Amino acid sequence: MEFYDLIRNRESIRNYDPGRPVPKQILEKILDAGRLAPSACNLQPWKFLVVSSPEMLNKVSTCYPRDWFRDAPHILIVVGLKDRTWKRSFDGYNSIETDVAIALTHMILAAENEGVATCWIEAYDPALLKKALDLKDSQVVFGITPLGYPKPGFKKTQKKIRKSPDEIIEFI
Repeated sequence: MEFYDLIRNRESIRNYDPGRPVPKQILEKILDAGRLAPSACNLQPWKFLVVSSPEMLNKVSTCYPRDWFRDAPHILIVVGLKDRTWKRSFDGYNSIETDVAIALTHMILAAENEGVATCWIEAYDPALLKKALDLKDSQVVFGITPLGYPKPGFKKTQKKIRKSPDEIIEFI
């Protein structure tokens, strides 16, 4: 897909076909897009967890109890590794959120390119998710998304509501 068409066409999907998992080779392409994402000083302070087993999907679904979320055949969880990040010397800024956001964005765009639906979710219960995944204190979840195909008959809205360029762009 042409890059700008990809950006225009991507939207958050809340409609998944539980009976149609994403083939492993497609999942690997999506994950590779995250692996190739830039990070401060190339430290790559992340782990990408793909939850696909029914047992783990059930455990993870408790952190975000929406019916449509439970239908997804896979959940991608991006974990930042706090002890492996770059920190700016001037003010102590930690790059972890920026680094993992770039990686998750790469994977979401790669998924769109492969025809796989996503929906970046932040409204999950981090304590429940951390417990379900048995994460260490140095591991922080920064975003999750279902990965899957929409149910048969689903149609995208094709109507993005965005501010005009004049409202958000300033050349100085």
